[in-house]
Amino acid sequence: MMWNISAGSSSEGILSSMSQELVPASSSAFPGEFGAIASPRKPVVGKKRLKPHPNIVQVIRAFTSTVPLLPGATVDYPDVLPSTLNPSGIGHSRTLFLVMKNYPYTLRQYLCERSPSPRLATMMLLQLLEGVDHLVRHGVAHRDLKSDNILVEIDSAGFPGLVITDFGCCLADEKIGLKLPFSSWYVDRGGNSCLMAPEVVTATPGPGVVIDYTKSDAWAVGAIAYEIFGTGNPFYGRAGVALESRSYRDEELPPVPEVAPPEVKKLVGRLLRRDPAMRLSARVAANVLHLGLWGEDLLSQKELRLNKMVGWLLHQSAATLLVDRLGGESSVETRLKRCFLANLDYQELCEAAALLCAWRSMAL
Repeated sequence: MMWNISAGSSSEGILSSMSQELVPASSSAFPGEFGAIASPRKPVVGKKRLKPHPNIVQVIRAFTSTVPLLPGATVDYPDVLPSTLNPSGIGHSRTLFLVMKNYPYTLRQYLCERSPSPRLATMMLLQLLEGVDHLVRHGVAHRDLKSDNILVEIDSAGFPGLVITDFGCCLADEKIGLKLPFSSWYVDRGGNSCLMAPEVVTATPGPGVVIDYTKSDAWAVGAIAYEIFGTGNPFYGRAGVALESRSYRDEELPPVPEVAPPEVKKLVGRLLRRDPAMRLSARVAANVLHLGLWGEDLLSQKELRLNKMVGWLLHQSAATLLVDRLGGESSVETRLKRCFLANLDYQELCEAAALLCAWRSMAL
């Protein structure tokens, strides 16, 4: 149930005001009943729709209905209730409801209760990068990535599976893609100012000014990596470090915890570069982690040759297909490999391999 403060009580008004929440919803999410606000033949005008992805939450159904008085509502969220339920409430009587899978944790809750091993933490970081890469490929910027907006479930092998949720601040416009005209301070730049990428938070409005969000979510993933590997997010002013995305220098970034693999430490620094031109894309960063996790035989070669690369990719493909066929429902690890193979670009893979080899040579 979404909070409805300013959308009015008509389905049309709710649809217009909260359309960003429907970006991860497929056309089948609108069944044409129970107060549904749209139909498969009438998508939200101008808004992109995401194809399903294992690291993006899926909205199964969406509809509008009357706000109910749920147990504890008058204590937990009295101000957003409609006046019919709370005389001093400022909410409207009707709102948007999204039906999704139930996840036991947010990422913040999960990390408060558990300390994942370095390998599991690396796969968690990789899942966020795969999810962000999917957004970028579809011209969508989340713009509010934080550990509270990432959900976690545990698969049968004990691996944490992550999905990105809460698209209320996203940029998903068919006309402008990832480049937002910034003509005045009234233009919405997104939420969570602490984890707003430098090129976004320092932008000054004016004629012809455009904010490019292509690598902004990847920057936020780099900041969240500190939390995943067991320390405070430096942009929240925790762990004795207080950085601001508006003014920090690259050399001021604190070291990633020692438990993290060497390639992760290098990777986080490259994700958090102030200059987006020097920052890694989510795809190349994801490829680095894929190679680090499963490409040791390939990286041990003195020279990366095409035939060796192709041989390794064929091996990965065959192994992934076999696990899929024999193992029933895919594990987190298998889904990650499928994402990697589905989005394979030879140049991006070579860029990641060259980076990883260079970093390892520097460490020798």
